[in-house]
Amino acid sequence: MNTSTLLNVLKTDEQLSALPLRVVAGILFIAHGAQKLFAWFGGYGLEGTGQWMESIGLAPGYLMALMAGSAEFFGGIFLLVGLLTRPTAVALAFTMLVAIFAVHFQNGLFMSNNGYEFALSLFAISVSLVFQGGGKFSLDRVLTSKLTSQGKAQLQTASN
Repeated sequence: MNTSTLLNVLKTDEQLSALPLRVVAGILFIAHGAQKLFAWFGGYGLEGTGQWMESIGLAPGYLMALMAGSAEFFGGIFLLVGLLTRPTAVALAFTMLVAIFAVHFQNGLFMSNNGYEFALSLFAISVSLVFQGGGKFSLDRVLTSKLTSQGKAQLQTASN
């Protein structure tokens, strides 16, 4: 991957608006992923989650639990620190679409009926982060600054 492609992936702005979205969504995704992967916070772990996913038609259940749990847990960590925010948010938005339509949609909107309102909220946050990137206090911003300054230094050296 060349530097300009990486810069486009990491591209973000100096705004603070992404920070609360990243932090809250990151914590929520980490917790939900940990339930699926490690049986933390009252979750069922890979075996239990895999069996449940298989029972609702998401087969092979263990692999689906591993994929969803990994996307949520590791994606949540990436959002929390603002690393590769845009591609991470795409993966998480897709994960939420699967959750909405495979699990919650038939139950209606409200969480009280196991509806899709929570997954829809996480989907909206993820899509928002796809558009705006990690923001001012993100590793994406740090990496972009370093890559940009290295590129400028290389250009100056080449022109001398």
